[in-house]
Amino acid sequence: MQNVLVIGANGNTGRLITKLLRDSSEFKPYAMIRKEIQQPFFQNQGISTTLADLEEDFSEAFKGMDKVIFAAGSGGHTSDEQTTLIDRNGAIKAIEYAEASKLKKFVMLSSMGTYAPSRVEGLEHYLKAKKAADDFLRKSSINYTIVQPGGLTNKKGTEKVEVAYELKKTGQIPREDVAKALVYALELQRTKNMSFEVISGENDLKEAMKNFKQGA
Repeated sequence: MQNVLVIGANGNTGRLITKLLRDSSEFKPYAMIRKEIQQPFFQNQGISTTLADLEEDFSEAFKGMDKVIFAAGSGGHTSDEQTTLIDRNGAIKAIEYAEASKLKKFVMLSSMGTYAPSRVEGLEHYLKAKKAADDFLRKSSINYTIVQPGGLTNKKGTEKVEVAYELKKTGQIPREDVAKALVYALELQRTKNMSFEVISGENDLKEAMKNFKQGA
């Protein structure tokens, strides 16, 4: 059983990730949360929690962990300062802590549009922060996968997607499918040191992740 730290566990996508990990036979989730008031949601489902704050020193959260999923995000409508603190600085600190702890895998929830942040009006700062974190991870020594979904919806997941290094078009995808992509990335050797964009489509999610070509 591998211990997986889920950063951003109390978010909409993070909660789905922790449930998937709890129900798996390979992983045990540790939900990283900021406040004690958030603990009962996870503890009532048999999910362990770790109290830590992205804006502080949270290196202790990595002790005893094997892998990590970074699913935290300020969202596209918070202040530029908060976006920098969470999506850039928080993610970079997490990568540094993961390296120092010699974790086996770092799975990053990023966003479509990071290849050219200036093209997406109103989200430039958010996407630049995500890009900075993604680029830092790519240059690190840790084994990684970066998942870059289109617009997130709360629709029921279908596990039917379109995946490519750069899709060159916009689209949406249910959070359920994104959560499954992040969990699959923990186990699939095929996605080692790879980035990919993903939106809803016609292809089986796991097979699409296995078969896509980096840079294609």
